[in-house]
Amino acid sequence: MLMLPDDFRPELLPAGDADTPILWFVFAGGDLLVRSAADGVELPVASIWPFAKLPTMRRLYLGSLYGRPCHAAEVEPTIPPPPGMRFEGLRALWTRLDEALLGVASHALQLIEWDRTHQFCGRCGTPTQRRAEERARHCSACGLTAYPRLSPVIMVRVVRDGQILLARAPRFAPGVYSLLAGFVEAGETLEQAIHREVAEEVNIKVGNLRYFASQSWPFPHSLMIAFTAEYVGGELRVDGRELVDAGWFAPDALPGLPSAMSMAWRLIQDFAAGTA
Repeated sequence: MLMLPDDFRPELLPAGDADTPILWFVFAGGDLLVRSAADGVELPVASIWPFAKLPTMRRLYLGSLYGRPCHAAEVEPTIPPPPGMRFEGLRALWTRLDEALLGVASHALQLIEWDRTHQFCGRCGTPTQRRAEERARHCSACGLTAYPRLSPVIMVRVVRDGQILLARAPRFAPGVYSLLAGFVEAGETLEQAIHREVAEEVNIKVGNLRYFASQSWPFPHSLMIAFTAEYVGGELRVDGRELVDAGWFAPDALPGLPSAMSMAWRLIQDFAAGTA
């Protein structure tokens, strides 16, 4: 599951020896620069920017992992990668890139996206500047400060008589079903968002909500907050827009499932293991 490793120390400014090898998290759009290794893929490591023919659009110091400094950089997507390297999406790197590195890459991708999309003040349009004392961009004209943002998303596993509710959205790969999820709207509690989303998408009511776990989801800047729930009433009926099908599934008759890196997969596996 995507998460920052416990050994990662977020920092604003580099500290220590300037010659210490740096872990470079280099992105072109949403894809990370990697090279093949004996047991998967690895990141570029160098004490200075190692790609003279790959100019950066922005760079951010992230902090340190196992005492090694970590830097993020964004390059123009149209420029080819260095010889022997390639750009790949984080989903495709699951199980192939070290889990701790993947967690830091998730963090880096969200900060790159935030820095790119807050170059100008959202209030007055003036160019913003990075603050030295905190992770923020500041407008000198009107004083607005923009911090890295998160969009809370609820996810809920609904169970009825030993069966789990799974649904299919039009964007899913063929045969894949997942759990219900949706963004929390302004003014809502997490619990209110669950009741609203479930009613809107499948026309049922749920109860006995219980927190399960949370997960950072950098596509582009969500925080998944997962709950379990029990069916209370209503006739199952999909909305026909966000969902095209939904049904109740026994643990030994599950359809195609989402990626193992997702919170949905963890919730479904917990149900299938009989711990629901």
